[in-house]
Amino acid sequence: MRVFITGASGWIGSAVTDELLAHGHQVVGLARSDESAAALEAKGATAHRGSLDDPEGLAKAAGAADGVIHLAFKHDFSDYAGAGRTEHAAVERMLDALEGSERPFLLASGLASGVTGRPLTEEDPSPFHGVDSMRGGSENLALAAADRGVRAVALRFSPTVHGTGGDHGFVSVLAKIAKEKGAAAYIGDGASHWAAVHRADAARMVRLALEKAPAGSRMHAVGENGIPSRDIAAALGEHLGLPTRSVAPEDAEAHFGWIGHFFGMDIVASNERTRELLGWTPTGPTLLEDIAAGAYAV
Repeated sequence: MRVFITGASGWIGSAVTDELLAHGHQVVGLARSDESAAALEAKGATAHRGSLDDPEGLAKAAGAADGVIHLAFKHDFSDYAGAGRTEHAAVERMLDALEGSERPFLLASGLASGVTGRPLTEEDPSPFHGVDSMRGGSENLALAAADRGVRAVALRFSPTVHGTGGDHGFVSVLAKIAKEKGAAAYIGDGASHWAAVHRADAARMVRLALEKAPAGSRMHAVGENGIPSRDIAAALGEHLGLPTRSVAPEDAEAHFGWIGHFFGMDIVASNERTRELLGWTPTGPTLLEDIAAGAYAV
């Protein structure tokens, strides 16, 4: 297949690009810079210059592809509502370009939900609807296109997609904060959890979803259902040679900044249906193994 990927040069996207190329697919990757374009072309992919702020250009690239994997998002926490509106417009136009074709449209989403007291499953719908909701309501927007002749699939990624070689995500931020504060901290009793998945496992799941997942499905890129936040902090502290301590919930924002809200969330998710449907088995190192191996040294 000729696959258009947004975010193709990012942490997850570059692994997905490698996975698809290794299995005989052609990749056209969205590139915002000459550097990103060169990196894609060095792998054997084709670069499509543009950005999420150009929905018409995205629609053109999507229409020329056999399938689309939309991984990019403007992580601008200073204007998160604006980022959601950009996301909504980009997804809407790419779906328009694929309407009636039965071609796949895979969209990156997350595991945040209103589900409490049990793991989130692939059967649980997203509570976010409309352009003004989280990520512009893009998961529900995309899945609704299954009724318009698009094989739309939601890819729900764990809060941490970990590995060695340049992860700048949540765990990397936590490591930097620990170094700055002189202690690896967790919030309250540290009983909140984060699901996690190794980058290589996530990339393989995306490729299998492209090839197999039915329209309207939700796939969980989850290798570990939920790791206690105190264990994450302890692993960071041990590797960085720092003590571990608790931060009171009311002090979390002052200590952690913007990431405090996310670190305090309890995000536990099942991967049972994803494994069954795709024949996918996570095999990569665990998050704590990657931390111990130095993936988040600062």
